[in-house]
Amino acid sequence: MYLTHFGLAEPPFGITPDTAFIYAGDAHQEALNTLLIGLSGGEGFIKITGEVGTGKTLLLRRFLATLGEGHVVAYLPNPMLEPRILLIAIAEELGLQLETANYQFHLVKSINQHLLEMAEQGKTVVVCLDEAQCMPLESLETLRLLSNLETEKRKLLQVVMFGQPELDEKLANPAVRQLRQRIVYHYRMPGLREHEAAHYLAHRLRIAGHPGGNVFSPAASRLIYRLSNGIPRVINILAHKSLLLAYGEGKMSVGRGHAQLAGRDTEGLRCVPWWRRF
Repeated sequence: MYLTHFGLAEPPFGITPDTAFIYAGDAHQEALNTLLIGLSGGEGFIKITGEVGTGKTLLLRRFLATLGEGHVVAYLPNPMLEPRILLIAIAEELGLQLETANYQFHLVKSINQHLLEMAEQGKTVVVCLDEAQCMPLESLETLRLLSNLETEKRKLLQVVMFGQPELDEKLANPAVRQLRQRIVYHYRMPGLREHEAAHYLAHRLRIAGHPGGNVFSPAASRLIYRLSNGIPRVINILAHKSLLLAYGEGKMSVGRGHAQLAGRDTEGLRCVPWWRRF
């Protein structure tokens, strides 16, 4: 690998979400602010959507890290569950024992009672759903019904949904129109902006141990941005391959040619006009 060659302590461009490498770009910060404002409001659903690779899971982890002891979180990374299993999963995440809850009615009753007890202790209960576009419509409706429980002042349960754009299509179904009306705050995550790409590359290099982070030439950074359309995960893939190519040539910096070759080796990139590739 190229770690020693570039003076790195760890790989800088992995595609697994790692909060140590969080880059608080404009969109990422705006999305986090939306989550925090929505949570402080104490009512309704919050929805965050974005294309694959825009950093939704990383944002979710950063959001969870900001929650203090006054919050109880039920985190479901894969909510593709039928209604009864969804209720069981939420109950288990909240630390609720369900030995006698054999039917959905008993499940809802037990969870509602537990939510009331949490409220009496001054706790805010938050259900966080990653990949929410995978949820069956029946499970979405079950979640809405579960969120009906409230005091005179606030909801006893808040729901935060993270999903791909397909989530918006699913919520457009008339069968879940009541849930759609309860989405008080929402944010659509774009990719990085062009002026952020070079900063993003340098940021991850510095976190990985590089003293300056100035490995990618301006031309290489611009091409990586254009090829990736600003999607962080794709930027990581292209940057990793570019570093490998530079290392193979014994170079200490990444040039536009390395980025160009990395793009040719990567499927699913946006189409860039030939006159902007050279």
